[in-house]
Amino acid sequence: MNSRVLLLNGSTWEPLAIITVPRAINLLLAGKAVVIEESGKYLKTIRDQFPVPSVVALRTYVNVPRRQAHWSRKGVLVRDDFTCIYCGAKPGATVRGKLLAKNDFTVDHILPKSRGGRDLWTNTACACPACNHRKGDRLPNEIGMKLRWEPKIPRTSYLVIAIGSGPDVWKRYIEY
Repeated sequence: MNSRVLLLNGSTWEPLAIITVPRAINLLLAGKAVVIEESGKYLKTIRDQFPVPSVVALRTYVNVPRRQAHWSRKGVLVRDDFTCIYCGAKPGATVRGKLLAKNDFTVDHILPKSRGGRDLWTNTACACPACNHRKGDRLPNEIGMKLRWEPKIPRTSYLVIAIGSGPDVWKRYIEY
């Protein structure tokens, strides 16, 4: 089984981790967790079959210090919902005669790396290939481009950003 399961904290239902199905079933069998959402799939053994959970919650609260959101390219693209910060293009839009897909979008450094820009949440944003090429090695205001929004540090950990690529049922357990 290569499925993933969202693990929530007891009582607060705050996302803690994304775990494997065997780990989730072990927590359930040990009485340490309860099923919140099922995936509709089953894990079959010789004698039994177990519904495969999609979301489980611990029975008790675990004190976890707040995690900072670590910068990543994927995190920037998910944070910006694959929307170009300059023109607003999204996957499915046509730019310069080309239909854009999610994998066409890139991460643009607002202050270019060649000018001392760093990989920071506040200095990077999602851009379509056309806008990223047009901006090149310059600042947006040098060529008359405007940011549609201010890039911000996500309030949540990378885990929550990673949930964006998980099943839709996970989205109701997260807050951006």
